[in-house]
Amino acid sequence: MPFSRAVAPPTPPQPDELTGAMVAIGMKFASRANPNANIEDTLLFASVEGMEKDDLRVLAILVTWFGVHGPWVNADRLTKLVSETQAPRVRALWSALARWQSKDRRFARLAKVYTGPRLDLLATGTDFQTKRHGEDKRFAGGPLRVPANVLRDRPADVLTPAELAKRHEAYRSRIIIGPSYRADMWSALERDSTLSAAELARRTYGSFATAWHVRRDFGLLAPPTKLAGRHGPRATR
Repeated sequence: MPFSRAVAPPTPPQPDELTGAMVAIGMKFASRANPNANIEDTLLFASVEGMEKDDLRVLAILVTWFGVHGPWVNADRLTKLVSETQAPRVRALWSALARWQSKDRRFARLAKVYTGPRLDLLATGTDFQTKRHGEDKRFAGGPLRVPANVLRDRPADVLTPAELAKRHEAYRSRIIIGPSYRADMWSALERDSTLSAAELARRTYGSFATAWHVRRDFGLLAPPTKLAGRHGPRATR
């Protein structure tokens, strides 16, 4: 059977699973962490929780998290995930966040995922709140209108990069290698060096060719007996 590259998980997480995943990537909620939660999956589902279910606490911490940890987000993967969502409010949020972080050119495509009219974060009261408190500077001029007093911005609500690197293996690999599929694959092999190239690609949403090369490179450092079932690479991406 030919390899079929996945873009998103087949089903969304349950509420407790999502909370555990958010804790795992450094958001401070009162829950046990779900070890090695995928970073971009968690960001997408947290944004759905915030924008579609009006959970402003989740949204506030998500925005703070992105401001702190954006440099280590896989921008290509996040853009693909957001582009496939059918929720305009979710796309508007990520377009706004990408514009906020416009100095990072990796997010240029993400900034274009929403092209509709400007949306209000709040269902009611946006005009009153904006006149009284002004707009949240992180969203000013973007596709989402957010009053300044709505989303609390406290760095203490998220782990620092140094703290998160000690707890999340893939995040640590991204700091060392760069925010890429390769970094996530390397981390996955460190947890289970027997993964085939196809399974490695599926778990990390990467291409088979990249997985094959990462597995080959990992094998240069790992005992040969730990890596079985090698197959030749396909076209390198």
